[in-house]
Amino acid sequence: MSADRKLNRQEAAVGLCASCKSSRRIESARGSEFWFCQLSVIDARFAKYPRLPVLSCLGYERSREPGSTADTDA
Repeated sequence: MSADRKLNRQEAAVGLCASCKSSRRIESARGSEFWFCQLSVIDARFAKYPRLPVLSCLGYERSREPGSTADTDA
């Protein structure tokens, strides 16, 4: 499976968290995957480990991926 295809499958399963600058992917010793919302540390409105897929989020900010040249949505 190509890297692009794998990323698209992950984005579909995880939702916005897959590309949010405030989320962090956590993998357990048993191989389970969780998405930690760093906004939960400073704002109780955000779940520490949100139910996936996240389709809407007030705190969402797209992270800049390596190689990205776009600064804004045009």
